[in-house]
Amino acid sequence: MATVVVTTRFFPEEVERLIQAGHEVRVHEGEPLGKAGLLALARDAEALIVLLSDRIDDEVLGNLPRLRIVANLGVGVDNIDVAAATRRGVMVTNTPEVLTEATADLAWALLLAVARRVVEADRDLRQEGFPGWTFLPKHLGLEVFGKTLGIVGFGRIGQAVARRARGFGMTILYHSRTRKPEAENALGARFSPLEELLRESDFVVLCVPLSPETRHLLGARELSLMKKTAVLVNVARGPVVDEEALVRALKEERIWGAGLDVFEREPEVHPELLRLRNVVLTPHIGSATWATRRRMAALAVDNVLAALRGEQPPTLVNKEVWTKRATA
Repeated sequence: MATVVVTTRFFPEEVERLIQAGHEVRVHEGEPLGKAGLLALARDAEALIVLLSDRIDDEVLGNLPRLRIVANLGVGVDNIDVAAATRRGVMVTNTPEVLTEATADLAWALLLAVARRVVEADRDLRQEGFPGWTFLPKHLGLEVFGKTLGIVGFGRIGQAVARRARGFGMTILYHSRTRKPEAENALGARFSPLEELLRESDFVVLCVPLSPETRHLLGARELSLMKKTAVLVNVARGPVVDEEALVRALKEERIWGAGLDVFEREPEVHPELLRLRNVVLTPHIGSATWATRRRMAALAVDNVLAALRGEQPPTLVNKEVWTKRATA
């Protein structure tokens, strides 16, 4: 009997790799599967390849008795109950490194779009025609070159954002759980307490993973510390920001604007955000380039194939599962 691998919206060549390795592959296309649909499709699966929209909780894990590995397409694994998977001996993997540069590119795209009011200007041109050269404030934006950039979370993506900032002659501040002297020296960045970073930065980019410590890391109080001319960019996870507090700050123009690729209750987007002109919104496309998504898919398949061969997957998150197997 062939080993069953279940995945959703996947590249055909990576499916073919799994088939050539002798596995039965079930691919779901279309709208995201709900829990019932996932359980029906994966009832006898030994491997799942999932997206952020696929919630793998203890109930799901408990109803998939043959499951050996959950391979997540993304760096963060907050859509998976990793503790429950570990208790059940199920390996969890992710796809770090391969999406770093694409996500940093999008952070900068959002930053520049908000600062220079690109989306507003595009919309007005299409709806109202060419306005001509003017001193009217409708499309006047912020300068970026030479300003101060604050990066919250200074891992791979945060450092990639900082590398790009050097080309803009920016002062670079960063905040993270631990100082990173090598990165400071290489990038000319300065460690800063969060409150100081928020007060001093013209642009704040969030790159932290979601955890109990980072949930609502930026709430009403933190947003009140920012400059009225500051821009907030979030390419991390939506719940890192108290979205209700952010909406109030934007409506009351207590900050200049925001560029958001992630939202607190995805796929729901706060309705007030949709109505605000000083926000640029994208639907969680940080890694959405052809090359990056292909690399993510290939790494997820590498993880699955290794696990099903009885080998340690390259990017195993819960290494204690492997350690326990190795010493059993």
